[in-house]
Amino acid sequence: MAPRSDAVVVILSSLGGLWRILGALLRLIPRAWRDALYDGVARLRSRVFARPNDACPIVPGNLRSRFDL
Repeated sequence: MAPRSDAVVVILSSLGGLWRILGALLRLIPRAWRDALYDGVARLRSRVFARPNDACPIVPGNLRSRFDL
């Protein structure tokens, strides 16, 4: 499995414009550093955009037939 930060670089490079330049610059950063930065952003994102306690849960497949979807 490829590191997650590689996916970010590929996506940015494919967007074009200034994003392509950012993707090229990110390629210059060692993968271990990019992965550490990616993990840090993921931790921060989960704290900032935490799921509210009153949000509806995702219903497992074996229970979906009990609901009108």
